[in-house]
Amino acid sequence: MPYFTWQDKGLSEDCHSLAAMAARFEEAAALMRRLARDGFCLEQQGGQQRITHRDPAIFAAFGFLDEAGPGSQLELVES
Repeated sequence: MPYFTWQDKGLSEDCHSLAAMAARFEEAAALMRRLARDGFCLEQQGGQQRITHRDPAIFAAFGFLDEAGPGSQLELVES
């Protein structure tokens, strides 16, 4: 399943005011709501938060890069 790791470190470190911080958090919240509405899920794995989607086409349509290793991206075919 395609995924990317969500890290909020630095989300507001470049903001110069409380209003700018609030706007940044509101933008991030709006994105999280849209992802949830479009079928994305949050999974905890190895102390990381991974945002996943069962449909690779929808995942790619958002422009996200799949962090799954090449072996995870291959479909094994029995010979």
